[in-house]
Amino acid sequence: MKKEDKAIIIEQLGEKLKEYAHFYLVDVTGMNAQATSDLRRKCFGSEIKMVVVKNNLLQKAFEAAEIDYSPLYSVLKGTTAVFFTQVANAPAKLIKEVSKDGIPGLKAAYAEEGFYVGADQLDALCAIKSKNEVIADVVALLQSPAKNVLSALQSAGQTIHGVLKTLGERPE
Repeated sequence: MKKEDKAIIIEQLGEKLKEYAHFYLVDVTGMNAQATSDLRRKCFGSEIKMVVVKNNLLQKAFEAAEIDYSPLYSVLKGTTAVFFTQVANAPAKLIKEVSKDGIPGLKAAYAEEGFYVGADQLDALCAIKSKNEVIADVVALLQSPAKNVLSALQSAGQTIHGVLKTLGERPE
């Protein structure tokens, strides 16, 4: 590969690192062409950008970035695919869903401005809530007291109506 081509790839990787808030380094060693193609399709359906990269080019992109990605250097061995995403837990859920015998396997991840190194971090990454999930939880918590007040007012209104109806039907 020519030096100019490598520089272009490093620059493109740097742009992806800036564009996407989260990324996962995934070991795709041992995956055949059909399995890789299926994984790409699933990534596309989950709005995940999958890029297979050379480890030394990825490390050079990390070194050129504004953020210190040095904790990830140790996992840059073997065949590496990078899953770029805007939703922190989407790749973890996808890896857990499609993983058979540890393939594809999580090497490391950068999610929610934190480093997760090792395959044992997959459950922790699945547990991270996305921005939309957090907003939904907050809205549900805020709606709960309002629903309780409305329910109490409605039941009180029905109780008063029942008492008045009973009193109206009583003979004097």
